[in-house]
Amino acid sequence: MSLKDRGAGAYRPLLPTKQYEGLSAAYGPIIVVEGASDVGYNEEVEVLLPNGDLRRGRVLEAGARTTVVEVWGGTAGLEVAATNVRFTGRPLHAPVAASMLGRVFNGLGDPIDGIAAPIAEDRRDVNGAPINPTRRSYPRDLITTGVSAIDGMNTLVRGQKLPIFSGSGLPHNELSAQIARQAQFAGGKEGFAVIFCAMGVKHDDAEFFRGAFATSGALSNTAMFLNLADDPPIERIMTPRVALTLAEFLAFDRGMDVLVIMTDMTNYGEALRELASERGEVPSRQGYPGYLYSDLASLYERTGLLIDRPGSITQVPILTMPNDDINHPIPDLTGFITEGQIVLSRDLFRRGIYPPIDVLPSLSRLMKDGIGEGATRDDHPDLANQLYAAYAHVQDVRALAAVIGEEELSATDRRYVALGQRFEETFVRQGLYEARSIEETLNLGWQVLGLLPRSELTRVSDRVLDRRYPRGTEG
Repeated sequence: MSLKDRGAGAYRPLLPTKQYEGLSAAYGPIIVVEGASDVGYNEEVEVLLPNGDLRRGRVLEAGARTTVVEVWGGTAGLEVAATNVRFTGRPLHAPVAASMLGRVFNGLGDPIDGIAAPIAEDRRDVNGAPINPTRRSYPRDLITTGVSAIDGMNTLVRGQKLPIFSGSGLPHNELSAQIARQAQFAGGKEGFAVIFCAMGVKHDDAEFFRGAFATSGALSNTAMFLNLADDPPIERIMTPRVALTLAEFLAFDRGMDVLVIMTDMTNYGEALRELASERGEVPSRQGYPGYLYSDLASLYERTGLLIDRPGSITQVPILTMPNDDINHPIPDLTGFITEGQIVLSRDLFRRGIYPPIDVLPSLSRLMKDGIGEGATRDDHPDLANQLYAAYAHVQDVRALAAVIGEEELSATDRRYVALGQRFEETFVRQGLYEARSIEETLNLGWQVLGLLPRSELTRVSDRVLDRRYPRGTEG
């Protein structure tokens, strides 16, 4: 982007205290500057080309004689001898403002919706500040998504990190857009915002998200940060940090409940691996850098609630697993950091079931604290436990039927086969624009369990069965 393209008065060097002419080397997204002094790690850098173009970057290594800089726009077209490098004296800061809701930005926070940049209320370090564990409040408040397989069996809680593990070609984009449209925090939509962060997405996917939010009216309380597939890959490393900086401002300075959806974290990991390779770092698992865990944690842990401030940040990262491998480094490490996962099933998708959520490997570790009497309904915990147990037994019965034939199954096992079909066709399956209430989800669950004899419902107390077990189905 040239200086004239930024608009009158838009370009302001932050702290133009140190400027150097000429580079000693440039390769990939990396440049090396000789003789730079008093330069700090992670410091923001402005790279000025002879034709007036400006590219930004950050310091990766600051040595006594050389400084290594990561250039987010890449080094294509740079002239080693004629390029100026300016060190700003501080890490990258991004403008933040409540008026950024309803707007669309690129991966570095510059508006790309054809409207002038919003007036910044403040500029914040994109690396954020760690939350003191003693100031964290335990997440307990329910967030309803309108999706039965989530609300009924893998409930999302305000302040939780609940990723979606998907595969190539599965409808994770549609599901994430549906969650963003339908999510309801305790207290309703007032004071609620969505930060949507896309990394390395295709143009048609970006247009899908923009259209989905605009037509539903959700765009008015959504800020979108889009790093497209043909944007510089290294820029993807900064995109989630810029998005989370705005989320922190809205949550902890404006007291809003913020839902952050980040897709695709696998593209983020690929950009991190590319940078590590360019730097010549010793690779770890499948070529990813050894600090992949801590880097992912630096993003995921910018989530939660504070005991002394209103507002919250809830994260739903989306990961596409290469070859549907849940043991791939990115989903594997993500599972250690976050409080559960939603797993999409290719088998359900092939059978035309949307959303194709496989409830058995899915898990919400904070679910127990957000459901039950006073939150959803007193029968919710027992119902969820029984549905899990029954559907797990369905898989065993299906495996047995594949060997001996369904006609050889016992009467009870045939009921489990029917239960599995009804569970997938009525409880899991729902429309793309269908938002179910908690009452509707729980009632659907009891209709499914009504296919089993009461004696099979061993995970439900007699008190709950007396009130909720469907009449006329016993025997």
